[in-house]
Amino acid sequence: MNFKELGLNNQMLEAISFMGFEQATPVQELAVPEILAGNDLIACAQTGTGKTAAFVLPVLNNLTKNHKQETTVLIIVPTRELAIQIDQAIQGFTYFTPVDSIAVYGGGSGSDWDSEKRALTSGADIIVATPGRLISHLNMGYVKFDNIKHLILDEADRMLDIGFFDDIIKIIEFLPKKRQTLMFSATMPPKIRQLASKILRNPKEVSIEISKPAEGVLQAAYLIYDTQKAALISSLIENKPEINSVLIFSSTKLKVNDIVRELRKKEKSVEGISSALDQNKREEVLSNFRAKNTRVIVATDVLSRGIDVKDIDLVINFDVPNDAEDYVHRVGRTARAKSTGVALTLVNEDDMFKFKRIEEFIENEVMKIPLPPELGEGPKWNPVRPPFTGKKSSFKGKGKFNKKDSHRKKWDKKKK
Repeated sequence: MNFKELGLNNQMLEAISFMGFEQATPVQELAVPEILAGNDLIACAQTGTGKTAAFVLPVLNNLTKNHKQETTVLIIVPTRELAIQIDQAIQGFTYFTPVDSIAVYGGGSGSDWDSEKRALTSGADIIVATPGRLISHLNMGYVKFDNIKHLILDEADRMLDIGFFDDIIKIIEFLPKKRQTLMFSATMPPKIRQLASKILRNPKEVSIEISKPAEGVLQAAYLIYDTQKAALISSLIENKPEINSVLIFSSTKLKVNDIVRELRKKEKSVEGISSALDQNKREEVLSNFRAKNTRVIVATDVLSRGIDVKDIDLVINFDVPNDAEDYVHRVGRTARAKSTGVALTLVNEDDMFKFKRIEEFIENEVMKIPLPPELGEGPKWNPVRPPFTGKKSSFKGKGKFNKKDSHRKKWDKKKK
């Protein structure tokens, strides 16, 4: 389906054409008409399916028809990376319109706080915010959300995993009761249903391929000892100029620096990114990666949902994630927007049972690839449950686990 068939106005169609989009994705086909009709919506769709445009386009369609300089849209997200990503998408779609937006998130400087305060008091049309930072502003008493017409919760399941349920309820107390509420989530556990029942009114539902990697992702795994991992990665990317962008996930930020240090012995264009870096440095690393100035990024799961970089050729799980849904989001960083990509997972003997549970979760047996002969033999596939240690199991249920940007300167310049 093309975007004109969705009922968007000419201004939005021009913006879509300028951004290079041609055909609507399934989640856009289903969600956009419901949002344009004014319905509350609960949408379940995995990363990389076009969720951001699915809610941004119809909301902007309404804003551009009758624009007023007041805050009418609030988008709440779990991480600063996702806030920046959505804000940048909005900037692209609104380039030829008077609509303003700003990302409100923690970790910046005092000047960032001042920019956010000006935007929240002077009436930026769209606020994209993380819960904690937004509550800090709300507690100061100067934020007025009386004119909010659209509330959007993106990556709602991740926000609840992090523990933002009470924060979301508190934020909603500042909003008008008469509004449109849209909830987008990659999964639909009972706690999402509980939140939806509290804040949505007779919502329509959209569900697109819950928690399965995109079809364009070629998935494979290596059975490997930890001491072989760095050498394997080097052999996979060394002297292969066709691999321009490599994203490596580590489950802990402590391990990121160790991986970077090992890889730099063979590959100089490697950077690490985790919550240990300040926000400006994280944005610099991401900017270099997008511009192809950095070939390899080693990251924690902070980037599994909050990075929007096109044409990532290779995703490597340095270790198996603890959560099956995190695996889906990690490998979803490649093969975005119907492209193709490769996702490899390095599975040591202790992680085999976890990886087997992931295979059950995604309903697919991942191909196991032999190690290069020069690295020697790896462990044999033996996915047995680890012995009981007296600690509470991380597994729950069958197949599932428990679980500053330039635009601120633009806003400052405009308002001075």
